[in-house]
Amino acid sequence: MEEKFNPKLGENIHGMINLFEASQLIMAGEDILDEAGEFSRKILKEKMAKFDYHEAMDPTLSEERIELTKSISLIYIIDDIFDIYGTLDELTLFTEAVSSWDIDTAMEQLPSYMKTCFRVLYDLTNEISSKIYHKHGWDPKDSLRKTWESLCKAFLVEAKWFASGKLPSAEEYLKNGIVSSGVHVVLIHIFFLLGKGLTKENVHKIDTIPPIISSPATILRLWDDLGNAEDENQKGNDGSYLSCLMKDHPEYYCTRRARYEVMSKVSNAWKSLNQESIFDSYFHKAFTNASLNLARMVPLMYSYDDKHSLPGLEGHIHSLLYDKVF
Repeated sequence: MEEKFNPKLGENIHGMINLFEASQLIMAGEDILDEAGEFSRKILKEKMAKFDYHEAMDPTLSEERIELTKSISLIYIIDDIFDIYGTLDELTLFTEAVSSWDIDTAMEQLPSYMKTCFRVLYDLTNEISSKIYHKHGWDPKDSLRKTWESLCKAFLVEAKWFASGKLPSAEEYLKNGIVSSGVHVVLIHIFFLLGKGLTKENVHKIDTIPPIISSPATILRLWDDLGNAEDENQKGNDGSYLSCLMKDHPEYYCTRRARYEVMSKVSNAWKSLNQESIFDSYFHKAFTNASLNLARMVPLMYSYDDKHSLPGLEGHIHSLLYDKVF
């Protein structure tokens, strides 16, 4: 690294920021930008003790952020039901209820704690769909319901894997894990809440979980697994891509090498996301920016320290709630 980039370049902080930002637009085959990113990141960490993370948010989207927060909260609640509280029979019933979307049958068949969750999910989806329809003229209920259905099915697959005590292959785990990350639920809600580019073609594309969604989902799943793989005190049945990888190739992957492979996959997912957002996206810029911003937030949300906590998160939340933007 030192051979390719003169350390004196680090004296130009503005230039280092520009170089770092350029490295975020890396695509496949551009190894020099990988090296530029590592070099500029190292220099910036040394030179700048604290960045200003304030970012102006569109004040007209307050209601949309509130609705999105409700949906994100439900992802965590349903995740805990599948991961900690439900039996396999109960989880199967819940998944079937979400698939059929029949409130009367669900209220008859589900255990009491699941009835409450399903009722909230059902009512919230209808409420959000109604607001989007009245504001943008499109009823997204079927698309939103499908996101919850696919999420629950992915959760159920994981529950069955870990109940059997057998790890899936790394490929199977990641394919399912991209869905169980919940990123598609968040971004598809954002797509409809923004109300930009609402065409039949785009709605069809969004329902198939295109790269603009699957790439940040891959980034989140793998970052989360890097932390969970080392957390022996966590509750529930969270798996790890690292464990599956080392199980598939015990003769090749030690923990260190497996972690390197995971970070390589994260880098490739970023390249795919950049390609999609800059050149190949069919979607409105507001939505592609939302996808990019979600991926940018991942290291902040999942960079655990030795105590498996997020040391910088409290300061960022305090800044978000109390520090003035303007």
